[in-house]
Amino acid sequence: MVPSAVTVDMGPPTPESERDVMLGDLKEDSQPKSAVLHRSLKTTPLQVVSGNGKYLTFSNGHTILDTTCGAAVACIGYDNKRVKQAMVDQIDKFSYCNSMFFSHPVGEELAAELVRGTGGAMSKAYIMSSGSEAMEAAMKMARQYYMEVSPQQPKRINFIARESSYHGTTLGALSMSGHVARRGLFLDMLLPNISRVSACNAYRGMSAGQTVEQYVEQLADELDRKFQELGPETVCAFVAEPVVGATIGCVPAVPGYFKAMKKICDKYGALLILDEVMSGMGRCGSLHAWQQEDVVPDIQTMAKGLGGGYASISGMMINHRIADALESGTGIFSHGHTYQGHPVACAAALEVQRIIREENLVENVRNTGAYLENLLHAHLDSHPHVGNIRGRGLFWGIEFVADKETKEPFPPSANVANAVHLKGLNDLGISLYPGTGTKDGIVGDHVLLAPAYTSTSEEIEEIAMKSMSEELGQTQQETGLVFLSHTNLCEKQRFVSGARGTGVLALAEPVSHITSVPDGLDSGPSPPQSTT
Repeated sequence: MVPSAVTVDMGPPTPESERDVMLGDLKEDSQPKSAVLHRSLKTTPLQVVSGNGKYLTFSNGHTILDTTCGAAVACIGYDNKRVKQAMVDQIDKFSYCNSMFFSHPVGEELAAELVRGTGGAMSKAYIMSSGSEAMEAAMKMARQYYMEVSPQQPKRINFIARESSYHGTTLGALSMSGHVARRGLFLDMLLPNISRVSACNAYRGMSAGQTVEQYVEQLADELDRKFQELGPETVCAFVAEPVVGATIGCVPAVPGYFKAMKKICDKYGALLILDEVMSGMGRCGSLHAWQQEDVVPDIQTMAKGLGGGYASISGMMINHRIADALESGTGIFSHGHTYQGHPVACAAALEVQRIIREENLVENVRNTGAYLENLLHAHLDSHPHVGNIRGRGLFWGIEFVADKETKEPFPPSANVANAVHLKGLNDLGISLYPGTGTKDGIVGDHVLLAPAYTSTSEEIEEIAMKSMSEELGQTQQETGLVFLSHTNLCEKQRFVSGARGTGVLALAEPVSHITSVPDGLDSGPSPPQSTT
């Protein structure tokens, strides 16, 4: 039976069903009607009551392994004592500061920490509360830059972004985004001064027999033509994610792409804005994703890994070119928020960033990320419905296809990604990050893996084992997808008590201890030495 929508079973419980055990507290008659405007009013979400390390426990007593850090946010795990204490210490001093008139030490320290992390390539940091706010600020900063330089360039009001991108939910950030489904309802309200070029997606974009160099040249020519079409003197900036996250599933640019794009921007005097809200702050194996691209952006946004989920915080950084123009001009950024540079959020983020630096977690991301990459490729490359595995560091996407040869995706009615997500959540005790519209914003399915930076090789094996479990193969009964069913890496798992709290799924033997594997599969790569 094919599910028609993302739903949680709200029907009568079946005591024998593990799914009903997992979702047992979600029945309509088991709790009062919520006053919260949830993302969906058709279903009742699980209620998280505690988080410890990399595990989340729900109100029904069951625990899951969070393999995605929520939305790639909780990068150092839950319940970190250092971060909690830093927040309490700041609250004990003062909990709010009006940035219209005042600054504060913890905000200064955080900005200095962020600038140091760029090796001095960036000049100043501006702290806000969400990724969408960061993109809005970046857009306004880009426009203001051209009104600060001499002579002014008032015609520069256009932006060039990319298809299949995502930059936020506010109208300006959504206007910048290229994901069709997310824009659809608000299309008539979106800004008219944003154009788009193709995404850099080797799996979907490269032609048969085309080299990487030829593909980069093709995309550079497309960007150049877009400048010409709009009028080079009217373009403010080219905006892109170094690794595209939620919309198409951890797609990195091919080598040389961003150098070529920066060259086109420089040719026409436009800025380069890189959105690292999801891919930055260590997630991809360098503190900033652009540090792997041999370019320095003019403006950068960041959020999720900045505060690690301990507080709502985001940031924008500007390089010396932008900062110098502003300082030589009005000296005032025409923008501001009530909660800008919130001291408690800054204290949380500063401690998170210190932990990442002091515990060499970016190096650990590189090492354990390479191990996860090898495990995924070793055991999934040959699967008939896994079209592509891609990513960097601890940021990996698996794209599902109905036909591996043609790359044809499953129809949206199959609801494959969400079926896999629910199967993992209900029966395996893992949280996967599902995405749809992978091919063109309408059709296509993928899931993301984004483990914590503190992950050990043993935990990476556990994540890989569960992600590749034959249990997920049972989704074929509902979706027609034979997902990973030939990768028999673990025994059937069941709910037990007493491990990592109440109701956590028992672990089978880790991958490294398995002595036999299915025909045609090797035992996988060796684990790295942990740096944590």
